Amino acid sequence: MKITIINQFYPPDLSPTGKLAQSLAEHRAGQGDEITVIAGTGYAGPSQAVAVRDATTRSRSVNVWRIWTPRLGKASIWRRMTDYAVFFALTVWASVRLPRQDVIICLTTPPFIAIAGFMHKTLHPRTRLILWNMDCYPEVAERAGVIRPGGVMSRTMQFLNRCLESVLDHTICLDSAMRDLVLSRRSTRTKIRMEEESRTESDSERNSPKSSHSVISNWERSHSFPTGNSSRAASPDLVQEAIVLYSGNMGQGHCFETVLTAAQQLDDQNAPVRFIFTGGGGQSLPVQREVHRRQLRNVDFLGYVSDDKLRELQHSACCSLITLKDNMLGVMSPSKLHGNLAAGLPILYVGPRGSNVDDAIQRHQCGVSLCHGDTKRFIEFVNRLRFDLSVRAMYSKRARLAFEVEYSDQHGLTKFDGVIQSVVDQFNHRAVVDQFNRRAA
Repeated sequence: MKITIINQFYPPDLSPTGKLAQSLAEHRAGQGDEITVIAGTGYAGPSQAVAVRDATTRSRSVNVWRIWTPRLGKASIWRRMTDYAVFFALTVWASVRLPRQDVIICLTTPPFIAIAGFMHKTLHPRTRLILWNMDCYPEVAERAGVIRPGGVMSRTMQFLNRCLESVLDHTICLDSAMRDLVLSRRSTRTKIRMEEESRTESDSERNSPKSSHSVISNWERSHSFPTGNSSRAASPDLVQEAIVLYSGNMGQGHCFETVLTAAQQLDDQNAPVRFIFTGGGGQSLPVQREVHRRQLRNVDFLGYVSDDKLRELQHSACCSLITLKDNMLGVMSPSKLHGNLAAGLPILYVGPRGSNVDDAIQRHQCGVSLCHGDTKRFIEFVNRLRFDLSVRAMYSKRARLAFEVEYSDQHGLTKFDGVIQSVVDQFNHRAVVDQFNRRAA
């Protein structure tokens, strides 16, 4: 089977979506598929990325087609949009030059890059088109205050969503809240048709890969988190200073007021608790300025760190911190969850109910889910982990078990295989029926 994956980011770039694309690409290549990845040069340095358009590299039988981008970074909206626009235009051109593909899988960086897959499908109608939906536009831009709800840009994006909906063979969402939002965009005519079809289906059938939408959580590779390294050592040394670890993007969808208030109260009490932030993002500098204004002594910012350093921090931390703004429910799905579960870290979540993180905590009892402003329970949970190593070990075991049964690459890739096979089988079935009808006529 010939499969192409389109996403602006791909290793050596550090983006989580790039790593997921690589995991899927190498998995399918291992099954004998001919895999092409169309990706940009990303934000990795020149020594780490190939910055030549049309050049290809080979890794485990995966052909990576690097599209040149100016690599202006994320410091401002215009820089990011320029990178998006260049990658978008050149990728559309690359997609129409590809030989016919059986399946094209498009992520959402940049937004609406699935149009490139549609252009290929226009030339090759037998190609199946799958959207791997990582973010919802225009909703995420509206709720972050970047564009005006109902404005020209918003209406244009919703029009593009409706156009894509009519040509996509399948959409993969990251959690049920995202799927509900995507389904809510459908036109009244489409909704009526889907309601009529759903009356004859059971719940399991509607959630199966054979439906036009399904939920597949992001994942981490199991071999990156060996079981022995995931257990939280019950060492008295760890009690001397409890580390609350925040790793990954600090973007517009995350909120840190409750975290900083808790850090301030613990600092005032001289409690041996340290907050460590790794990664970057649009809110990194504002949060650092707020930490400086409050003169907090128990907060450190390490920036981007290597995987080895991150594993070291995860091994020494008492819990992983994840936040999400209430209005981002359904439009974003924090990817910090999976790696921290793999490392056996209890999850300390501050955000709305119904997110992928809250769902994991409710199903697997691997942490605590708090509303914004609940500083009291935040501090109580940290102190409980700090003082009671048996409780910490219990949450750690639950976290690792949650990863193994639901958030590992084996689990996610198996579900992805089902989606790919289903869209191909559906097309083949329709082709046979059409051929039979033509002969009968």
